[in-house]
Amino acid sequence: MFGFFGSLFVFFSGSRLGDNLNGRRILKVILRQDFESLGLEGDIVDVANGYARNYLIPKGIAVKSDNASLKALDMSKEKIMARHMKEKESAERVREKVSQIIVNLRRKAGEEDKLYGSVTSREIAQELEKEGIVVDRRKIILDETIRTLGEFEVSVKLHPEVIAKVKVVVDREEEKA
Repeated sequence: MFGFFGSLFVFFSGSRLGDNLNGRRILKVILRQDFESLGLEGDIVDVANGYARNYLIPKGIAVKSDNASLKALDMSKEKIMARHMKEKESAERVREKVSQIIVNLRRKAGEEDKLYGSVTSREIAQELEKEGIVVDRRKIILDETIRTLGEFEVSVKLHPEVIAKVKVVVDREEEKA
């Protein structure tokens, strides 16, 4: 039915080429640092072969999972866990501070309290920085864009397991006479 080349394809597409992930060859890697879309430091994850070889491994985000790297992971597992616990405790302390902050923003608004533009995560991060809390703007999660006057609750991801809530109040900017 497939002919000679079809039968060769079936023969070689078996276990000789390794497991597939959506039609791609996969590679097991060990994460050397937390990576938002994949996992935490020390996790063993399956990724596409090209993604591992062309991005994760050259950037030092991951190492190929082999016997030597697995032994090294076992030896450093306790250090990694201790560091994660310290980071989590630190994030929980910051969450207590952040949850008490009210971010006040003044914006021009038209009829029906609609803003000219919107409030961005960058602006919220700048206001938090004025209060002494440095947060990457990508860690601020806006469920929906803020385009009206009012009070909003915004999530800030301080740690993979710790999320803080910040109250954002958007008031009308006084017009100059």
